[in-house]
Amino acid sequence: MKKKLVSILLAVATVAGTCGAPTMAVFAEEGTETVAETEAVEDAEEENADEADAEDADAEDADEEDDDEDDVSDEYTTASSEIYNSELGEFYSLYSEAKEETNVSKRYAMMAQAEAKLMESAVMLPTKTQGGDYRLSRMAPHTTDYSLWGSDEYRIHQALIATDFIKAEDVAALREKWAELKGTGTYEAEAKKYLEEKGYTLKDEYNYRYTADPATWDILASSRATEVRPLVNTYDGLVEYDNEGVLQPALAESYEVSEDGLTYTFHIRQGLEWVDSQGRKVADLTANDFVSGMQHMMDAQGGLEYLVEGVIKNASQYIDGSVTDFTQVGVEATDDNTLVYTLEEPCSYFMTMLGYSIFAPMSKDFYESEGGKFGAEFDSSASDYLYGKGPDSIAYCGPYVVTNATEKNTIVFKANESYWNKDNINIKNVNWLYDDGSDVTKWYNDAKNGTVDWVALTPATTVTAKNDELFDTYSYVSDTTSTSFMNFYNLNREAYVNVNDNTTGASTKSEEEQERTAAAMKNVHFRRALSFGLDRASYNAQVNGEELKVNSLRNCYVPGNFVALEEDTTVSINGTDTTFPAGTYFGAIEQAQIDADGVAIKVWDPDGNDGAGSSDGFDGWYNVDNAVAELDTAIEELSADGITIDEENPIYIDMPYPSSLEAYSNQANAYKQSIEASLGGKVIVNLVDCVTSDGQYYAGYYTDYGYEANYDVYDVSGWSPDFGDPSTYLDTFLPDYAGYMVKCIGLY
Repeated sequence: MKKKLVSILLAVATVAGTCGAPTMAVFAEEGTETVAETEAVEDAEEENADEADAEDADAEDADEEDDDEDDVSDEYTTASSEIYNSELGEFYSLYSEAKEETNVSKRYAMMAQAEAKLMESAVMLPTKTQGGDYRLSRMAPHTTDYSLWGSDEYRIHQALIATDFIKAEDVAALREKWAELKGTGTYEAEAKKYLEEKGYTLKDEYNYRYTADPATWDILASSRATEVRPLVNTYDGLVEYDNEGVLQPALAESYEVSEDGLTYTFHIRQGLEWVDSQGRKVADLTANDFVSGMQHMMDAQGGLEYLVEGVIKNASQYIDGSVTDFTQVGVEATDDNTLVYTLEEPCSYFMTMLGYSIFAPMSKDFYESEGGKFGAEFDSSASDYLYGKGPDSIAYCGPYVVTNATEKNTIVFKANESYWNKDNINIKNVNWLYDDGSDVTKWYNDAKNGTVDWVALTPATTVTAKNDELFDTYSYVSDTTSTSFMNFYNLNREAYVNVNDNTTGASTKSEEEQERTAAAMKNVHFRRALSFGLDRASYNAQVNGEELKVNSLRNCYVPGNFVALEEDTTVSINGTDTTFPAGTYFGAIEQAQIDADGVAIKVWDPDGNDGAGSSDGFDGWYNVDNAVAELDTAIEELSADGITIDEENPIYIDMPYPSSLEAYSNQANAYKQSIEASLGGKVIVNLVDCVTSDGQYYAGYYTDYGYEANYDVYDVSGWSPDFGDPSTYLDTFLPDYAGYMVKCIGLY
């Protein structure tokens, strides 16, 4: 997830083709951080698709209403499919072919071509990644779990936290040391030694600022970062990436892969326990708890169940209801300490999936004691269903238990005294402290005073840090990550107020203006005009500051160096066979397809990242001449439908923003100024004031379906990868309610 990591080196053995030769891994005992760049947006890096619960009225009226809803749903789905096929059909066709390819390198290359079509469709504009900002921190770099994907990065138990801010020169020295020692298993000890020799005092407590409370405490029923970030610290998985990016044993001591690459057998540690929020034992942990966890994840359908479809045998069929007997699904406990996954076909990235929350175990006994049921009997709306309603209604098997959670105030984690690896954790207490962001100086002041342990500086607090004589000594530029944020364009808008509150986010557009905008947003050239017309550097500067305004700019969805070809690979680019040598990055192939298509987008800089190549750190979209040319084409095409666009008859686009948050208010105004200037007043941006971040989130981030999206342009949501394959991003733009982010463009 860092720009400095320019290749993907999996710390698991994989076989030729998609999975490789049979593998045995026997682990030695262990001995010894998806809304904007600040935490408000880091908490919205991942979208969520919660289940929508419907309540029946009296029987006759309810039946009539259900029939009406079914008719509307059918009409909406049909409209979504028509728009999807028109605007994303080329992407889908190429991507479907890529997913059928069994050669890993050719699969990567074809996926890069498919992403080129996604970029050319301009249904969204990549804007930035996390990081690339100035920070002050007491946390030593690279002392939390390190991975490009999954949720292990949120695990805090191995962190080294000093009582004072760590000097920038020491951050740089530790980064160099990490790069030198990565993969040796010695960095943590060396970092601790370095800090102590430099006179730092380490503490066993971590204090963290958070901006949104968990909506559920059920890790298997969620995909929002607001839930995943805290809950990942309450359980362990089978394996875990360490702070050097190496896969280590957690609840599994060893595993084997079958000759055909279809069966993965894990051996679970002896003597593991589940405890409640007070640390009292509630059950033994066995292999069957992973089976129960997987079934509950599929029953709950919290938004990530699609990740195992087509991967685990019969997972798709269980999720769609054609298989109701979970014993037919490819996850089985053959005894208390042996867990077996059976796959549909060899999968080159299966081991990288295990670091994500969908593979978490769940205590079956505790779940059932909280009213939980499985299969057709599962009903989260039942009056006796208490599981995941609060920290007291889940069981724990990880390094921490949550002893207190007060909404919009505090979440307190204490070390789990029954944790299997309790003697090897550095942080014993974790305190989450709520900040609604209304006081733009609070985060900085809290970090300065030691109330929280780090802060990302805004332009305003950068000035304050300089005045306080902290900036020169302690500030450093944070690493960028694999999270991608986008501006989404609503291709099928139906909502003009927020889904939860019809007084918030209300559009002022007339019905005629709504219809004109709707037609324009379905035109690819109009959307490209918006994308080419945004000065993303100036837009980003409102949050990251003028000096760092290009650092975190991202120009594509899948980071360009996320994967590289393992062998020389030939693909057809517009009918011409083109060979890319082994080591070619994903972004270079994507750029080749875009160039061949003649679209003026730059997603890859071969000279970036010190010559290794990068998709970050430059603006490959902003070009006023290109924006005007695309708008002229759109005007000509739309005129055939009777739509006139000029300075007297502009297109109005709504963009929600929170006026209570100064940096994001400034960013919204920068968007408006840039678009209106670039497009000569023929497009007017209506900034729709949602006042708070919650109001802005309910315009899009907290919605379940595309028809609830209350905007024309939205700049809150992003995506973090779940595993080590480009499909972890591209699957989110699949049709028919399968793609997680398609709702952000108003479809499905």
